[in-house]
Amino acid sequence: METKIYVGVDLHKTQFTTCTLIDDEVLEQGTEYPTNKDGYRAFIEATRLLADTYGRSVSLAIESTANSRFFRDTMERNGFDVTVVNTLRFKVINLSTSKTDKNDARTLAEFLSRDILPESHLCSAESEGLRRVLKTRSLMVEDSVALKNQAHAVLLAYGTVTKVAQFQSGKERNRILNSLPDNIAMVIRPIFETIEVVESQRKVLETRLRQITANDSQVKLLLTIPGIGIVNACTIRAYIDDIDRFQDYKHFSAYCGLVPWVQASNDTIHYGRITKRGPQELRTALVQCVVAMVRMEDKTSDFILMRQYQKLKEEKSSGKAIIATARKLSRIIYKMLKTKKPFCSGRMIREVKS
Repeated sequence: METKIYVGVDLHKTQFTTCTLIDDEVLEQGTEYPTNKDGYRAFIEATRLLADTYGRSVSLAIESTANSRFFRDTMERNGFDVTVVNTLRFKVINLSTSKTDKNDARTLAEFLSRDILPESHLCSAESEGLRRVLKTRSLMVEDSVALKNQAHAVLLAYGTVTKVAQFQSGKERNRILNSLPDNIAMVIRPIFETIEVVESQRKVLETRLRQITANDSQVKLLLTIPGIGIVNACTIRAYIDDIDRFQDYKHFSAYCGLVPWVQASNDTIHYGRITKRGPQELRTALVQCVVAMVRMEDKTSDFILMRQYQKLKEEKSSGKAIIATARKLSRIIYKMLKTKKPFCSGRMIREVKS
């Protein structure tokens, strides 16, 4: 392995701390830089000076944080190699008995010099953009639900019991508002008006999702699966990013957090609940797709996937059956994206009959 200058960087929101190693010797430790243009410029100039002095290339290591993408891109544009560390698989720093910024930076530098840091995958700029839009939409959905719950509570306080689905449409909200006495309507009106604004903006974001993925081949393939709409298709696309980074469907299902914990010792093997590792958004989208399939009995009842779901539901429970079916769906999605072939309803039915 080529001998380099190894720099561990403990990156935070407002500042970062560095430790520099060469030939297992600490050249500097504990130098702090602000996370702004001046701080980046000073760090780059100091690191380039070291590279020129020793005639070696520079390799950096940072933990995966909210601003690690920006840091990585900035440093790579200036000719430095950057390893973004998977914090879930790198517990050394968290378990340290002397956890300071300079010690954390040194730990990163030492492990980097031995080439034993678990690397984290940073998604493409396109996937990152999709995730941001989806997150904003998710926050709007949460706000809308909270407002509707508040409206239910207010009406209940005035002796009016309402059903969950009554506030779903603007037309129904207006009908309820017009039927209320003035003193109650005065309290409910601003809540309903705010719901209207939030719902309107949510629809704008969903239109935006359709626009930015209009030519996305992965989204087009995912939309061929019964029960998958634009939001879940975009969510799955955004959090998969590149299907080729998964060795096989088992690794993809594990990334989704849909595989069970396994503890094996000697001849004893224990299987636990699903790991729930990986993006919660991706796992939730797959579960929602299965629930949608279950509700579309007229179109999906003959699918082998749904036959297996019904059997599992009878043997165990609907919750466990849904999770197991979501894991099987992840296998179908993996194969679809790898082969670039759309979902085939006919094949699902033929497999049942054969």
